[in-house]
Amino acid sequence: MVLHLLSERGVLDAMRVRVRTLTLPDLYQDHDSPDKMYAAAGLDADSIVRKVEETLPDRKESRSRLRLA
Repeated sequence: MVLHLLSERGVLDAMRVRVRTLTLPDLYQDHDSPDKMYAAAGLDADSIVRKVEETLPDRKESRSRLRLA
């Protein structure tokens, strides 16, 4: 819970560590297909990508240090 709180508030970002926890919400969720339940909880692929993009710092330059073959 401490990691969750610190990561949600961005406290760890100042240390060049970017952590976000992805957890099920602490509330009743109606039963449905797994795909719909994951989407409602924010644990589907689109939600995860959105969270990663929100968490990454803005790049001042378009070049990456990583080189693709």
